[in-house]
Amino acid sequence: MKSLLVLNKYFLRYKYHFFLGILFITISNVFAIYPAAIIRQALDEVMDGINTLQLFKNSSLYSEVVKNIGKGLFYFSVIIISMALLKGLFMFFMRQTIIVMSRLIEYDMKNEIYEHYQKLSLSFYKRNNTGDLMNRISEDVSRVRMYIGPAIMYSINLLVLFVLVIYTMIRVNPKLTLFVLMPLPILSIAVYFVNSTILRKSEEVQAKLSVLSSFVQEVFSGIRILKAYNRINIMGFRFEHDADDYKEKNLSLVKFNAVFFPLIMLLIGVSTLIVVWVGGMEVARGAISPGVIAEFIIYVNMLTWPVASIGWVTSIIQRAAASQIRINEFMQTQPEIVSEELSIYPLKGEIQFKRVSFTYPDTGIIALKNLSFHIPAGKTLAILGRTGAGKSTVAHLLMRFYDVSDGQILIDGKDIRYHDLSVLRNNIGYVPQDVFLFSDTIRNNIVFGLHTHVSSEMIDEQVIQAAKDADIHDNIMQFPEKYQTRIGERGITLSGGQKQRISIARAIIKNPRILIFDDCLSAVDAETEEKILKNLLRLMHGKTTLLISHRISTVKTADHILVLDEGTLVEEGTHESLMKLKGVYYDLYQKQVKEDKIDLIV
Repeated sequence: MKSLLVLNKYFLRYKYHFFLGILFITISNVFAIYPAAIIRQALDEVMDGINTLQLFKNSSLYSEVVKNIGKGLFYFSVIIISMALLKGLFMFFMRQTIIVMSRLIEYDMKNEIYEHYQKLSLSFYKRNNTGDLMNRISEDVSRVRMYIGPAIMYSINLLVLFVLVIYTMIRVNPKLTLFVLMPLPILSIAVYFVNSTILRKSEEVQAKLSVLSSFVQEVFSGIRILKAYNRINIMGFRFEHDADDYKEKNLSLVKFNAVFFPLIMLLIGVSTLIVVWVGGMEVARGAISPGVIAEFIIYVNMLTWPVASIGWVTSIIQRAAASQIRINEFMQTQPEIVSEELSIYPLKGEIQFKRVSFTYPDTGIIALKNLSFHIPAGKTLAILGRTGAGKSTVAHLLMRFYDVSDGQILIDGKDIRYHDLSVLRNNIGYVPQDVFLFSDTIRNNIVFGLHTHVSSEMIDEQVIQAAKDADIHDNIMQFPEKYQTRIGERGITLSGGQKQRISIARAIIKNPRILIFDDCLSAVDAETEEKILKNLLRLMHGKTTLLISHRISTVKTADHILVLDEGTLVEEGTHESLMKLKGVYYDLYQKQVKEDKIDLIV
């Protein structure tokens, strides 16, 4: 239950719903127990009336006595029906406060979890599966809502009803009340011993559901690879195995929960038998009237569902506690990348790396070793190297996806950690190597990079211009719905080159101070690459630009070029000076020229 204490802030936020709910629960239960006393009176009066009828059997007043008994029964019936209607009305109000409160809290929780997810660092997402993240914000929150709503509502209802019924029973007959309550300690002991097992099994069920969700999400994301390698059946068997395991864990929990209801019904049945047996003896002694037995049987049956719900409520609470533990685990995770200061000022774009080293925290891979370079504001730096040389790591560090392991990165002469994170990223246009497009229209994917609030007409003009600069406009106009074409999940309906060019348009439309192109032309042909680079040269004027590539044709126009190998700077200079060195850069150039000639021959 400790894990659920974090929910107290929500109860405080919706205190009026909560306390009104308690008030309506109390009122509905008052109207629920009052008819039992009416029935006792009615039964006693009927019994008295029957005895009276025997006295007036042959009298002229016989019909008058029958009429009076009928009037009395009608009067009692009206009261009982009125009580039932009022009870139903306040039960409606009860649900409109407690259940509505639970839905409002569910809404708040999902928003807070989503907002917290946004703040967490990139390494967090590498450590956790997407399916698990989704499961905690959906399934786990839903289980917690069941605690906030139905579980609390029925618990309060049980407590209020129990107090009112026991108080009324004691007022009517303390001795009979004592006998009726004898089975309750057995129920309490049973609940106590079962709780821990339900919690353990609930945690196992939730953990397995996360595994299942992650597996399904991964399969659907990589469906093309599965079909290409004809692994559909194999993955189907794996899913069936995981689903069977999930089913078995769920069945185990359900079977354990199933013990509660029969046990409680047995104890309620025992209480009813006690009422009839002990009450009958009391009636025989003349200590109570027969109506008291009927009243107590009604009270026992009134407690049947609330007491029977103990098992169900206990299960909900334990499963909610297991889910809240999982939610708290992520909510208590603090972002590793935070701004040391919140001062906001415009960036010029000067970048300097001072003996920067970096090791990926999750894998231990050393990506950069003592890297130093300087990019004056408005200039272009290119980074060249083979796969795994550490090129993309430079971009990740500039975007502050990670912080350096050693050394220092300066932006405009100030440590990058002391720049406001949102301001820094708003001033950077980033085209990643692994292009990601949203399942939306082409227009909305390009506009995604725009942060300013301008008119729709101006936005459309900027979108078209950005698409032209990225050499994708003509392709878009060939689609039936043009810029309103929906591109499917992760841009599945587009070619690799089209996705890259839309990603470029998304970066340049925001007109940032710093541009980072991370091998973003690898999927386009040489002619398209040349067109895009010509457009980019115009756009890059006055902007600090980082060109990352393994192709010399992409980087040769840069003001300065770095050549990396296994995270170490091996050469630097302009295209001409590096060619004169006849080192690593020269060898890469010669190799790529030969490859281009072979491609032309083919």
